[in-house]
This record gives sequence, structure tokens and C-alpha cells, in this order.
Amino acid sequence: MISKNELKYYSSLLKKKFRESEKKFIVEGKKSVHEGIESDFNCEIVFITNKFATEEVQFIKNLESRNFKVAVLKSVDFNKISDTKTPQGIAAVFEIKKNKLNLASINDQLLVYLENISDPGNLGTIIRTCDWFGIQNIFLSKESSEIFNPKVIRSSMGSVFHINIFEGVTLDEISVLRKSGYEFLCCDICGESVYDIIKEKHTLLFLANESRGPSEKLHSIIDKKITIAGRGKAESLNVASASAIILAELTK
Repeated sequence: MISKNELKYYSSLLKKKFRESEKKFIVEGKKSVHEGIESDFNCEIVFITNKFATEEVQFIKNLESRNFKVAVLKSVDFNKISDTKTPQGIAAVFEIKKNKLNLASINDQLLVYLENISDPGNLGTIIRTCDWFGIQNIFLSKESSEIFNPKVIRSSMGSVFHINIFEGVTLDEISVLRKSGYEFLCCDICGESVYDIIKEKHTLLFLANESRGPSEKLHSIIDKKITIAGRGKAESLNVASASAIILAELTK
């Protein structure tokens, strides 16, 4: 059991300012919680409802056998720490693990930089897509959504636990990768078809805010603009959808 004050404390983590001050975040759903406890993130506590405990006996036994702290909440109390309309009955609190930026140590064939991706759902989906295609390092501009936003976590389906994600990385900072031989490609509405480009050994892919497009600063540092040729009447692709198509092509 936890006290009312503890419940109030944990529910405060649904707000960004408390996540930042306490350096903790909440994860909801069986899949995401499982990915979290199997990662190197430190789990402080797992919350479950009586209904979840009854239906997922083996899952709970596994948590307890590994000495995770488990607290059973009434549904009305669980809803206070939930960000969803129909919660699954399980949530966990993890400590935020900040990745230290050391670009000199990175030698991946393909890296991804996200400029001003402000929609949490899009950001989470892009992170999940990057995970699917084996991307190990993602860089976010300061204006992008916070990765520990509950909607980002939920959309990523646990992929935030698999990838090194660096927040608040400026274009000036990322530009040093050019010295390491990276070609800078930017997805845009106009550009060379992604299906026609000759892939370099090392590539840094930039994805920008879909409504505003790449910033002038970004345009000034890229080597090439790439696009996905369309055949219908849609004005553009959702940035998360575009990321899947481009990553599929670049990782062939």
C-alpha cells in the first residue's frame, strides 16, 4: 500500500516540470513496462490494479521474484497516475537516464536527427520506427517534444528503452559529424528521390516538422534534400510515415 501523499507525488510525474525536477517518469501498459524492466533503466515501483493482478499472475510473480517493488491500487487511485482513457491496469515509475553526448565516439552507418518534431505521437512513432530498422542513436532539437512525455512513451511501445536518445542537440553541435565523413540528408517536400540516391557509408538523416519544414539553419548545413515521390493528390506525408519509408530504403 502507498499513502495519499505518495500517490499525489507519483501522479505529479504526469507533468513535465515534475518529471524534470524529480528525474523520473511514468510508463503505462504491460508491453512498455516489460520493456522498461528488461532495460538498464532503474525501476522505482510498479503499480497494478486488483484486476490486473488476477489476470496476470505469472507476470506479477516474475516481478516479485526479481525484487521489484509492486503496489496494488484501487482503480480510482490507479486512474490518478494514468494518462489513458482505458488503462490496462499496470504502470511503473523509472528514473530518467540522461545520455552523455560524445559525438567523437559514434561511428554508426546511419544516424537520425529530429528537428522540431513537436507532436508526441509522431515522435514516439518515429522512435519505434528507428528501433525497428536498427537505429541506435537519435538526436533531438531543443524544440522537439520531450521523450518522457506519456504520449511519446506510449507511441514508442517501449522503444525509448532500446535506443540512445540525446535531447537538446543543436545543429552546430551535430555539424561536427561532417568531419567524421557523414553525408547530411534532409527529408523535404522537394528533392532527389530517395530511391535514386547513392548511399554513402555514413549518413545522418534529418527529419523536420511537417508543417513548417526544415529550418533555414538546417538547409544551410545539409548536403542533399531527398523526397518520396507520390502519385496521388495528398499534399504531403505525415513525418512518421515518411520516416518509415525512408529508413526502409536507407537500411536496405
